[in-house]
Amino acid sequence: MTLDDVPGWFNADDQALFRVLLSWQSETQRPGDVVELGVYLGKSAILLGELLAPGETLTVCDLFGAPPPGTGHDSEKPRSFESLERSEFERFYLSFHARLPVVIAAPTSEILEHVEPGSARFVHVDASHLYEHAAADAAASHTMLRSDGIVVFDDFRSAHTPGVALAVWEAVLRDGLRPIALTKKKFYGTWGDPAPAREVIAAWTQASPHHRIDRQFLAGHEVLRLAPRKPKPEQLQ
Repeated sequence: MTLDDVPGWFNADDQALFRVLLSWQSETQRPGDVVELGVYLGKSAILLGELLAPGETLTVCDLFGAPPPGTGHDSEKPRSFESLERSEFERFYLSFHARLPVVIAAPTSEILEHVEPGSARFVHVDASHLYEHAAADAAASHTMLRSDGIVVFDDFRSAHTPGVALAVWEAVLRDGLRPIALTKKKFYGTWGDPAPAREVIAAWTQASPHHRIDRQFLAGHEVLRLAPRKPKPEQLQ
């Protein structure tokens, strides 16, 4: 079985960027834990588990098919009320790893009961699309991350997830979140200095036959946008 055999929406561009950033962190920074909010069947969690350094912990949090707390969740039903079972996530994860991560079967609002403040180097948020929940997940990510940690938000620009977009850009404008890069599906940012991570991404894309970056400036922030590398004229012949 390969990662492509695991159902999910974790595309090749983001798989590559996760590898670049997590490997760079492991090679140049002190150890730190990794957290994922929302796992579906584990496609991204499997990669995160592969990229852990010795002594680090991966903690994942998901409702695993249970209804979300509160009311007004009709827009979440296609995503959150699927026949998602914890056993299915565990089956896929154990196809790649000998041990499970720390699994929290609960709303993401409870994650701070299980992860120490300032202990994480990387947080991936792919949970509720509702604004109130997405904003709370952003705030929790800020608390969990150490000063140089990286947070990644899924679905920050999809037409059906405006609540995530609002929560992410609100964190940029009001809470000091600083963009690092954007892909088709995900926003990469930090509450620390984004320049080192941007430099790593820029160097990687220079050597990549498949990727390039556009540099954009938004409200005073430099942002790298990952895009396909255009073929050279001789490659089109």
